[in-house]
Amino acid sequence: MPYFDAASAAPLHPVARQALLASLDEGWADPARLYREGRRARLLLDAAREAAAEAVGCRPDELVFTPSGTRAVHAGISGSLAGRRRVGNRLVVSAVEHSSVLHAAEAHAAAGATVTEVPVGRTGAVAAGAFAAALDPGDAGAVALACLQSANHEVGTEQPVAEVAEACRAAGVPLLVDAAQSLGWGPVEGAWSLLAASAHKWGGPAGVGLLAVRKGVRFSPQGPSDERESGRAPGFENLPAIVAAAASLRAVRAEAAAEEARLRALVDRIRARVPELVPDVEVVGDPVRRLPHLVTFSCLYVDGETLLHELDREGFSVSSGSSCTSSTLTPSHVLRAMGVLSEGNVRVSLPAGTAEEDVARFLEVLPGVVAGVRERLGAPATAPSAVTAPGAGSLVVDALGRRCPIPVIELAKVIGDVPVGGTVTVLADDAAARLDIPAWCEMRGQEYVGESPAAGGGVAYVIRRAT
Repeated sequence: MPYFDAASAAPLHPVARQALLASLDEGWADPARLYREGRRARLLLDAAREAAAEAVGCRPDELVFTPSGTRAVHAGISGSLAGRRRVGNRLVVSAVEHSSVLHAAEAHAAAGATVTEVPVGRTGAVAAGAFAAALDPGDAGAVALACLQSANHEVGTEQPVAEVAEACRAAGVPLLVDAAQSLGWGPVEGAWSLLAASAHKWGGPAGVGLLAVRKGVRFSPQGPSDERESGRAPGFENLPAIVAAAASLRAVRAEAAAEEARLRALVDRIRARVPELVPDVEVVGDPVRRLPHLVTFSCLYVDGETLLHELDREGFSVSSGSSCTSSTLTPSHVLRAMGVLSEGNVRVSLPAGTAEEDVARFLEVLPGVVAGVRERLGAPATAPSAVTAPGAGSLVVDALGRRCPIPVIELAKVIGDVPVGGTVTVLADDAAARLDIPAWCEMRGQEYVGESPAAGGGVAYVIRRAT
């Protein structure tokens, strides 16, 4: 069964498995002890730290291991903010950061501090100039810390980390980089100050993260601490998992150049063929500055959860940032920030070793799966006729209480019933409609007029028929 969700968790690398089993026998003792077994464990821990530091591009004494990538992010943000509290308390983040960063930002704001969110364009990348402008103290106050991911976890877009790091250096602001998605492919360029990552993203075991803090960065670990991991990650180290994480990082780096070229070609094929094979699809993310193994696309008139289930029935494990697959039934914050279609969203992230024939079969299966879901939902098969339709100059569609993609499907069904220049008003209370109705207009050449509160609750979205 092809597994196409490496961005969530990569399969355990064979080297990680070997290192894990070996270190279970050799690295079970306390590395803080001076007897023989403790010294042996300490040697394993030190070797793992050196290997990880080499891959990150920092000194071994600048890197600590944490229980997860999320823990590394939270420790990095809280420690840096506390260390610079006399400078200021403002936190700057991009609008598409991983939820671990945004949750830390929410907690910071709830404590009475200020958080500045830098917007992104339709490809999902921040503009380095806009990020630099957000560092200006102005009326908002001095910035204590800036956060920018190296590459986006949902759409694969790479961020201009080196340029932003230079702007942060000039402003005297430390930059924390979440490198979870990119570290397996290579080191993060630029003069970053802190870096966090997670082993299960590159084929290491789950439950191991790493946090690098450059020398000279003001840092004050928060919460109770002890003598382990420089006081930044208290508790007994999971030494076998740490050893396996470091070994697998070294292994995937050695394979990265060859795998990057091979997987990029497969992803390029998906990016090109999906819009040809499936009508009304938007491929999102930067087509060039992106991770080599990841592609995301959204399909009009499709229930994302159903689409993923149907692909699973066909033997493909994929994921989604669609509003219909989240527990909160709200659009992905990444897709929302980009302003792109959210319904029927599919993220394909290929693990190392993905076979070309598996990608070919995915492309064979996908059109029929999408068509079947659309048929069950009653989606229109064709665009409205270009001939001016007779009848009323405006219609109202009541889609209140109906979830994605029904409001858009109902809009598509009736747009041909108004003349060119006429309007359709869609009443909807699904948050995804704010993204998907304008996206439908852009894809179908219709004019999105705007929105306003609806008298009976929800939002009234007005669309003018242009073609």
